[in-house]
Amino acid sequence: MIDEYRTERDSLGEIKVPATAYWGAQTQRAVHNFPISGLVQYRAFIWGMATIKRAAAEVNFSLDLFQDVLAGDDERPISGEMIAQAIMEAADEVIDNKWAAQFVVDPIQAGAGTSHNMNVNEVIANRANEILGYGLSESKKPVHPNDHVNMAQSTNDTIPTAIRLGCLWRMEELLTTLDTLAAALNLKAAEFDIIIKSGRTHLQDAVPVRLGQEFGAYARSVQRNREKIAAAATSLERLGIGGTATGTGLNAHPAYHHRMVETLKRLTGLSLTGSDDLFESMQSMGDMVHFSGAIRTLAQDLSRIANDFRLLSSGPSTGLDEIRLPAVQPGSSIMPGKVNPVLAEMLNMAMYQVMGNDMTVLMAGQAGQLELNVMMPIIAYNLFQSMDIVINAVNAFTEKCVLGVQANSEKAQGWLAKNAILVTALNPVIGYQKGAEVAKEAMNTNRTVREVVIEKGYLTAGEADRLLDVHSLTEGGIQG
Repeated sequence: MIDEYRTERDSLGEIKVPATAYWGAQTQRAVHNFPISGLVQYRAFIWGMATIKRAAAEVNFSLDLFQDVLAGDDERPISGEMIAQAIMEAADEVIDNKWAAQFVVDPIQAGAGTSHNMNVNEVIANRANEILGYGLSESKKPVHPNDHVNMAQSTNDTIPTAIRLGCLWRMEELLTTLDTLAAALNLKAAEFDIIIKSGRTHLQDAVPVRLGQEFGAYARSVQRNREKIAAAATSLERLGIGGTATGTGLNAHPAYHHRMVETLKRLTGLSLTGSDDLFESMQSMGDMVHFSGAIRTLAQDLSRIANDFRLLSSGPSTGLDEIRLPAVQPGSSIMPGKVNPVLAEMLNMAMYQVMGNDMTVLMAGQAGQLELNVMMPIIAYNLFQSMDIVINAVNAFTEKCVLGVQANSEKAQGWLAKNAILVTALNPVIGYQKGAEVAKEAMNTNRTVREVVIEKGYLTAGEADRLLDVHSLTEGGIQG
């Protein structure tokens, strides 16, 4: 039992930490204080934080800020270079996701993310000490989480920088996901372009469209949302690292901010710039809120498309049944043979979660006060969860639904044949009043518009056939 824990110390005193844990006292206090959701931050956030620590060690060493120390009971000298190199090696391991289980702090916490920052500082410090040959339980270790790993940094500039980096890190994956969905929808648009069907407005019959036009519009909507997200992400490239506690850059070398931006650019391959106002970059979460809003706009459009898939595939015997979705699982525990639009339903639920996440980001963003927004941990979690959900949900919808959707041309043509609103095409020739008369009689007598308009003598058979050519109706213009 005595080997299960070790004693760590911080400014509040002693606390027991699991013997094999790489975190330390401040992380352990956060675990005790915030047993809220059972959640932990996404890898993108931890990657961002570790990348900052890796860059900071390199930059601070280049500025000759690491001092030699005496460590261990034998007071063995450890050079500043050895400390910097150990920190960089440990941070690289975190970047490679080697120590994922060591990041244990709940995203619902207090202190603007101090607990997250210290969790990263302590894990990297203890792993660096291990690299230098010191055990986790040794009392006099050369690498200190605050003095060395957190050198020239504050929670207040590292956390917002990590959010920006983490979002940018997953951008290519997110954009590729949307490109793949748009391509799949365009593929179906081409396949379905020969199928002419009833358009519907207000869920009522409207003038004809081609099924390919509907799917082409879905593809275009996804493409436009992709452009909005990519544009919003450019604001995340502006980094406030080096502002330290309030934006003044206290305890950071004057060259630190610029060198950090350049080092992070090199390490990540991302397009990054330094902030033109470090105070604003720490006060405002506006860039994150804007980015979240772009993802929310995508979410509402994807949910609308999912709704259309459900409507168009409804039935099949008593609904529209104009498309058939792939059967991926039985649809009912009681009704044999029932198949539900489960991928479209999943996409709806996923996007509702994303929209809720955006509301959290919005409210947390406006909750900033004076020099700091203390709600950054929940902003980070919700942003990364939204990206994760969109990527996973859209990939599943594309692969398991869109690529396998089939058109039911017979049902689409059958509904179109009964659509009295085709009379709209005759307005330029017979006028709106006579058109309304024809439409009403066609619906009341269950006959076609063509039959009624010829019977009333408003058009000859040849004129009716020419004006009611359904393909030409989907191309726009003035008929007749």
